[in-house]
Order: sequence, then C-alpha cells, then structure tokens
Amino acid sequence: MRTAHRTCPLCDAVCGLRLTLDDTGRVTSVKGDPDDPFSKGFICPKGASLGHLDEDPDRLRVPLVRKQDDEWHEVSWQEAFETVERGLKGVIDRHGRDAVALYLGNPTFHTMGGILYRGALGQALGTRNVYSASTIDQMPKHVACGYLFGDPLAISVPDVDRTDYLLVLGANPVESNGSLCSAPDFPGRLKALRRRGGKLLVVDPRRTRTAAVADEHLPVRPGTDAFLLFGIVHTLLAEDLTTIGLDVAGLDDLRRLADDFTPDVVSRVCGVPAESIARLARELAAAPTAAVYSRIGGCTVEFGTATQWLVDVINILTGNFDRPGGVMFTRTATMDLGRTGEPYTTGRWHSRVRGLPESLGELPVATLADEIETPGEGQVRALVAVAGNPVLSAPGGPRLDRALDDLDFMVCVDPYLNETTRHANVILPPPRILQMPHYDFLLLSVAVRNYTRFSPAILPLEPGQLSEAEIMSRLTLIASGQGTDADPSALTEMMLDQILGGATQAPGSPFEGREVAEVRASLIGDSGPELLLDLFLRLGTHGLSLADLLENPHGIDLGPLTPRLPELLCTESGRVELAPPRLAEEAGRLRERLAAPAPELLLIGRRQLRSNNSWLHNVPTLVGGSNQCTLHVHPDDVARLGLGELAVIRSANGELVVPVEPNDAIMPGVVSLPHGWGHAGTTQRVAAEHPGVNANALTDESVIDVPSGNAVFNGVPVTLAPYEEPALTGSFPVPSTAAV
Repeated sequence: MRTAHRTCPLCDAVCGLRLTLDDTGRVTSVKGDPDDPFSKGFICPKGASLGHLDEDPDRLRVPLVRKQDDEWHEVSWQEAFETVERGLKGVIDRHGRDAVALYLGNPTFHTMGGILYRGALGQALGTRNVYSASTIDQMPKHVACGYLFGDPLAISVPDVDRTDYLLVLGANPVESNGSLCSAPDFPGRLKALRRRGGKLLVVDPRRTRTAAVADEHLPVRPGTDAFLLFGIVHTLLAEDLTTIGLDVAGLDDLRRLADDFTPDVVSRVCGVPAESIARLARELAAAPTAAVYSRIGGCTVEFGTATQWLVDVINILTGNFDRPGGVMFTRTATMDLGRTGEPYTTGRWHSRVRGLPESLGELPVATLADEIETPGEGQVRALVAVAGNPVLSAPGGPRLDRALDDLDFMVCVDPYLNETTRHANVILPPPRILQMPHYDFLLLSVAVRNYTRFSPAILPLEPGQLSEAEIMSRLTLIASGQGTDADPSALTEMMLDQILGGATQAPGSPFEGREVAEVRASLIGDSGPELLLDLFLRLGTHGLSLADLLENPHGIDLGPLTPRLPELLCTESGRVELAPPRLAEEAGRLRERLAAPAPELLLIGRRQLRSNNSWLHNVPTLVGGSNQCTLHVHPDDVARLGLGELAVIRSANGELVVPVEPNDAIMPGVVSLPHGWGHAGTTQRVAAEHPGVNANALTDESVIDVPSGNAVFNGVPVTLAPYEEPALTGSFPVPSTAAV
C-alpha cells in the first residue's frame, strides 16, 4: 500500500484528497486530506468515488475509428491522427476553415491539458465557429463583469468566511460545493456564518439543501431574479441607503432605470412579497458586511446578464464590493491568465444564421445546430469536440443529436463512447485521471481564500499511451497544417518562447532584461503543462515556483482575500460603470415584461449532490438515493392535475414521459428535472441501466439571454398531464423515462 495526495477534479471545491493505492495501482481508499489548509479534510460523495471513476472499465483505452463498415475499430495513435488529418484537411480544402467548428466541454477547465492547450487549438483551426460550455452555464457573469469593470474575467466571490450577511439567489452551494466560487466544505462555512451571529438568506423556487440550513428561505418564480434585484436597487436608492466606496459612473442613469421597479411592481412578477423585498434592501444596507451571490439559477434564464449585473450593483451600492466581508477578488499564485487589460468588447463577429454576437472569442452553443443544418457558405461540416457531451447538455439536445449525423467529419477527445461521441469518426481517449498532473488554473482564480496546490501524476502512462497534452498538441499541429509527424513538444516550446519573449521585455516583470534561453533553462517540470505552470507561478505575485508546490503536497495557504479592484478595472472611463448602455437596454426589456402574464407552470433544473452534468452517471457508488432523474412536483399540483406515477411534460420544443416525485420542497406552479440525463447509444453500462431523460428535449435553443447568448434552462414554460397507457394494438409498449 502507498499513500498519494491529490486535488479532487470533480467540481469547483478543489478539495484535497488522500488516496491509498495497492501495489497494482488500484485505489483502495479515498479520504479528505486533513493537512490541506483550505479543505481541511472535507470530502463529498463525488470525491470519495474518485477511485471508481478513475478505474471505470468502460473508459476507452485506445483510439477508436469508425470505418466504412460503420463499425468502431481500435487503431494505433498514428492511424487515428492520420484519419483526423485527412478528415479535417478535406473539409478545410473544400469549404474553408469556418466550415470546422470547435466545441470545448466543461471538463477542459478541470485538466491541465484541456485548459492550457484549448486556446492554441482554436487558433490553429482558424475558425470563428468556436463554442463551449460557457454559454451553457456562465457567460452572463462574464458579460456583466465586462460591462461593469471592463474585464469579463473580473469575477468576485463572496467573502463567506468573514461576512455578516449572505444573500444567495439561484445557487445551491451545499449540494454543488460552490460554482464560480471555490469554497471547500461550503456547508461548514455557512454553518460557521450562522454560529458567529451572521444571517443566511436563500431565494430559490425550491427549498434546497442550502435553503434548509438558512435563516430564511424566500420562494421566487423561476427566471424573475432580475425583477427582485431591481426592487432591491430601487429601495436602496429611493431610501438613500447607499454607501458607495468606489469611483462609479452612471449612478443617476441607474436611478432612472430603477424608478419603475418598485417592490410593489416587481412583487407581482417574482412572487416575493413587496415588504420582503424592501426588507432585504434595508438588511443588506444595515449589515456590518454583506454579500449577494448568484450562480446557475441566475445565469441560465432569459435575463441572466441583467441578474448578474444587478447582483454586483447591489454589492456596490451597499459598500460591500472589494471589501472584506463583502465580495472580493482572488489573487492567484500564478499570473492572471486570459486578462488583456483592454476594455471588454463583444460582437467582433456574428454567427452566420442567427447573427448572434461573439463574446470571449466564442459563439453561443444554442446556434450550433443552426450552423450545421443551414446550407450556404460557411456551413459547419466538421466538428472537433473536446471533453463535452452537448447532445445532453446543450439546449434543444435532440435536434443537435440529429444534426451531428449530417457532418462530413467529427473528432472527439473523450474517455467515453457516449451520446455525442457516437457520431464521431475518431475518438481520442485521454489517460485516466490519476495518470495526469493536476492544477486548477480557473477554479483557484475564484477561491474564497488565496491558496494553491499542485498534484503530480500518481500513476505512470502505460507504454504507447499519450498524455492529454500530447493529444491536444498533435491535434493543434495537424490543424495548423504541420501534419501528423510534427513533434508535439514543439507547441509547448513555442508557447514558452512567446510568453518569455514578452516577460523579458515587460517593465516590472521578474524576468525583465534577462535572456529568454536562460529563463527557459531554469524551468522545471516533467511535461509541457508542468513547464508552463512553473513559468506562470514565477510570473505571479506570490513569488512561487513549481518546486515550492512540490515541496508542499498538501497545498499552501496564501492568506485571506484583499482588495484589488483598481488593478483589474479597465473600462474606457476608468470607473465602475453602473449603467452601461447595453445593460440599460436590458432594463428596457425587463420593463416591457412587467405586464406580461405569468405562465401557469415553469420548469427548472436541479443540482444533485452525487452528480455533475452528464459525466458521473457511470459510477455505481453514486447511483440511487436522491441521484435519480425524476420530476419534482408539488403535491398540490399533483392533486390538481390528477397525476400518477408517470406524467407527460410538454414544452414548445418537445415532450417527455417522466416519473413523478411529489415533493413539497418545490413551490406550486414549478416543476424540476435534473440536467445531464438521457443516456442512450452509450457503452457506459451503469448509465445505460439508469438512463433518465434528456431535459434539453424541452429547452428551446431559439430562446437565449440576449446580451450573452447563454442558453435558457430555467423558467421554461411547460404543461403537465397524466400519462395514459396506449391502447393495445398487438404490441406492449412499456413507458419509460425516454423522449416520446
């Protein structure tokens, strides 16, 4: 037996783990690392099952190529890459580079190879058709921060360990462990907040596990958070409750925008009593420190960008922005990745079919099926998909499922043959989790405490096996026209040379005035990602290196968050823009919606403690309990609609037969179906035995949050009716949780 330490890569909480392995490399135990200064031994059911996920017998071990017989064949890496080169080159030669699309899934943010090489792959493909999971769950936050602060990556997090008052909307951190807010043991941190006399208030259509531990839970109609928040803004301004400690622009414009959103008016839309809305404003203003936090439920709605804008506006108006106990910015151990210092712009190009604007270099995934199905110049005819399953995760999933069949070529980097990769011509499987080094570049940039930790690979690569970085590098070199025989390490060296070239010339850089070759020779690491990590650490403000992290396998506490907005702010005015024109337009759309009638029944998603999107449903230890694909319906609605064990749920986009689970934790007029289910056409045996339904058969890809292009998964109008057995016609159809 031996013990190894690793950061859990399965969600945003970055918990430290302590693994025990036998002499064959099999994991026999996974526990929380009590010596990790950030997670302090906390572990959730997902982390505890890491060994089962890593050793999943259904994971692909070698490349697969679908040949002319339409059957899958195991092939060598060389044959696989030669097939990729022929497929991509053929499409590019015939139709141009915009005929190739790139889709980047959520797990690319959880691996070093994924996050470090995804940008290079996109540049090498040279296409404007870049899509990612960001427009499935988080783009409204980026867009709002871009307009407010000039930097779409300037995402603040609640200083949960020091705040006196925390208002949570559309987030369930007790089950999610946080999202765009890395906080190991979020449940413990919330309990500590209450123990020290603070207040936790949750606004959500469901009495979630987070709401259950709160001081107060206020049910709200799905998709109306922006109205509620505008009612708070109106009260803060009308009652002169503001304490603004920042240099802001647009306060008078904001006041005019908020005039029409009185608590009485917005209460009729959001369902929260007017007196409660006014009280929230007064409590936020009066608390010694306070923070407002919103996540998935506040992003995946029609007014997602407006919601995220108003969250930060309230934090600013109450004097709690960039302030201990309010919301603050993490200072990472590495240099800030992705930041340009230039004011945020959007719409540098638009999608061909629907004219949707680009943001952060990508287009909304809600229009990917349009681009595949619609003939004409620039039609997407090939797809490169990395660590994503958009058939289950994207809006209008069944339509995208059909569209993928029309592609001329498709290559996937993925460990599974699943609902999306089954359409591919080539599948390139990355190594097992424990065979890869790990560092959380993204998640450590939104941590509630400055902290860093690196996890070397625990198990070696097998003979002939390629690392994820090498797979991504070889794809990138093929896309750039350098062929299958190009040295994959050349890409890393090019990236290092480019970064060092700038760093040795930049005033104030740790490498200013030094020779590039000298600095390159000093870097350490057993792989390209580790070399890049060493460089980024040395360019960071904490003065660390990879050697320091290797000497501290449990992680390094870098202290509490400190104010840093001035160094991030890059609006053209140099001030925080409270009412930028594009967001003022959203206020106009909200105003128009005030008089619209409310649908009778609305669908929302549901976070599950033992699940994460579509990629943890093949782990036997996570099956069952609350981790099931059922429709939560309030008992009053069950009785009113005469529902039995099964029901037919319909939207403007599709219908499903679903098992009904009466549940008084959800408000009447709202039903809940979890995201990421609907397993079919997969070799994942456990997932196939518990398929569930694809909730995105009900979501409408034509309905988006306008400024960001983000998909709308919450607040979807639906109808619900009892399921009726088909009349006997000689066959015996068995109702199931499958699309009708």
